[in-house]
Amino acid sequence: MPALSVIVSGHAPLGRLRACLDGVTAQTPPDLDIVVTVPDTDGPARALATVHELRDPRVTVVPVAPDAPAATARAAAAHAATGAYLQFLHPATDRLPDGAAAALTARLGTLRDAPDVLLMDHHHAHWWDDAVPSGTTDLLAGTGPTTLADRPALLDVAPHLGNRLISARLLAEHPDLTGTEGHDELYLSYAVLLLARRITTCTTVGLVRHKDRPAQRRAAGPEQHFAAFGQYERLHQLAHAASAPPALRARLYDRMVGDYLATLARRDELPPALLADYFRHAARHTARFRPEGHQRPGGLDGVRHVLLGRGAHLGYRLLRIANDKRRSAAGTAATRAERLAAARARHRYQRRLRRGIDQDLAVFSAYWGRGVHCNPAAIAAELAELAPDIRQVWIVEPGRVPLLPPGTDHVLPGTPRYWDVLARAKYLVNNVNFPNGVVKRPGTVHLQTHHGTPLKRMGVDQRDHPAAAQGLNLDALLERVDRWDYSLSANSHSTEIWQRAYPAGYRSLDYGYPRNDVHYRATAADVRAARARLGIEPGRRALLYAPTHRDHEPRTRWTPRLDLPRLADDLGDDTVLLVRGHYFHDRLPGPRHDRVLDVTGYEPVEELALASDGLITDYSSVMFDYANLDRPVVLLTDDWETYTATRGVYFDITAEPPGHVTRGQDELTEVLRDGTWCDEAAAKQRHDFRLRFCEYDDGRAAERVVRRVFLGEGEESLPPVLPLERRTPAPTPEEATLR
Repeated sequence: MPALSVIVSGHAPLGRLRACLDGVTAQTPPDLDIVVTVPDTDGPARALATVHELRDPRVTVVPVAPDAPAATARAAAAHAATGAYLQFLHPATDRLPDGAAAALTARLGTLRDAPDVLLMDHHHAHWWDDAVPSGTTDLLAGTGPTTLADRPALLDVAPHLGNRLISARLLAEHPDLTGTEGHDELYLSYAVLLLARRITTCTTVGLVRHKDRPAQRRAAGPEQHFAAFGQYERLHQLAHAASAPPALRARLYDRMVGDYLATLARRDELPPALLADYFRHAARHTARFRPEGHQRPGGLDGVRHVLLGRGAHLGYRLLRIANDKRRSAAGTAATRAERLAAARARHRYQRRLRRGIDQDLAVFSAYWGRGVHCNPAAIAAELAELAPDIRQVWIVEPGRVPLLPPGTDHVLPGTPRYWDVLARAKYLVNNVNFPNGVVKRPGTVHLQTHHGTPLKRMGVDQRDHPAAAQGLNLDALLERVDRWDYSLSANSHSTEIWQRAYPAGYRSLDYGYPRNDVHYRATAADVRAARARLGIEPGRRALLYAPTHRDHEPRTRWTPRLDLPRLADDLGDDTVLLVRGHYFHDRLPGPRHDRVLDVTGYEPVEELALASDGLITDYSSVMFDYANLDRPVVLLTDDWETYTATRGVYFDITAEPPGHVTRGQDELTEVLRDGTWCDEAAAKQRHDFRLRFCEYDDGRAAERVVRRVFLGEGEESLPPVLPLERRTPAPTPEEATLR
């Protein structure tokens, strides 16, 4: 019999499930028993778990019904487990540290008398730090076996199932523990301690528990908080049935009241309509289960205990308001001018927030007010077709107004109408973020479209790369992310990265990028017209060169990494270079050449893609969009090592490229001259790249977004994503010439 079974059970985003399984299967004990439950209708999760099962003979996958309660799935896993001890991990929050299984197995081997529970240490993981001590290490440094009656303080160890090994014998003696609905983590964590005849503790870190941010806890719904009432009630009943001594019952009571007060302190996690109801439930338990002669804590905590025990919700609210004012007064004040300006803006905006929400108003913005671009523009165009009654207003910087399409309704940042539309719009759509001061009103919908597939580190993942995170306030960023209702994605890779880089409670829309719809819907006439507008003669090869920005270089100066005039000369008269700088830059510096066209300010970039025969880039996300056209892509990666060290990346693009990879101008020139750039090997690389990164793009992304977000249609009524082999990209320039 294996010493240890690690059970992975619970619903989780695919990225978190992957991370959890990777950590468990990386453990070294050859006889480790690993059991994974997955809903039998969850294709991606089932496929991921099956891959691990095929690779690792220690893994057993247990399918469960899609609507099976957590307790049912946990019981099915426990039944399949073969270890003497079971450790339960939830893939959404739990990770097994490197070497943990070996250390715990070794610890079990040193014990002369087998305990019912081995209670161990754990770390907390936040987005900014993945190894925050639990705070109970000293408590776990006991020298020998004990019971909860002898050491009630063990209830202060956080009630995570993953930080305790539970003997299979104990679970067999009490089969209702894992199979009863409502016996969730809180109940099980404490119940096994109450029932254990022998508990052993150790300071081995056997679990890393990821702490969800408030927005993620809100997204989980208030049910999680109300479920605690039933679990604590059953725990008190269990303690009574076990004739627990007064000290133990008092400790359990303190844990219960402490949890209730902590939830009330995080009042933004409960809807206002339910806050009073939660307080009433908590007050009843506080009064009902209070042990005789119980001493409340001193100070403000004692006052909160008294108010909760008396059911004095009004008094509790007044105390909270007084504390809020005290903390606010103690904060650092800004300069007088800043305070006055902020107060005026806040007052103007707050007045408008008191007005009703305009159900037919949508506010759009792209690239910090640069105009009608990217995914927001494609969504706006589709919205005008499918829901013309919804009025559209764009936020645009003054200098960009002359470039707007005729008739575009727009507002300038900071103006009275700007604050009015932000306060009253039902829909707010952006490919970056709205300003910090924007309030997420109940009943409004915030859609984050993003503006690329992430190769480089994004969001909180930039924290270890100072060159990328310079000037970025990650706390403020996460407050902006908390406003999102939806996050748009073009592929599974992006979905996983967005969930990790921007942890919050939004819903992922795996619909594709609307800006890429044109790559499937454009006609031969559209391609010919795009080339004509750029002055590209029929028969000439047009290569789009679109490099990304380097964070370690100044934004005010752009120095291309290619000698573009020399490249144009080397490639010959039949080749035109379309040079598109990053949107941080205004124009191409350096000497001019008649076959080097500066299209840095040309909009839209999708038209440049249609007009070109191939793409030259480095690490720009344009490669992921361009791949939809199924045209050749060549990478120039001369500074790959520097880029990865300063910016950080999610994967090695040189190992999974969309085409041939070159390390310098001479090699690039040769690839473009001898036909290698579009050979069969390049086509195979491009096909594999498209399978992974063009996963949801099929020409109907904007339609799916509008019908789901604006028209409220269900997922089942939306157009399904076409498989890659059934998609037809826009014709190439050569094909367009022949039609």
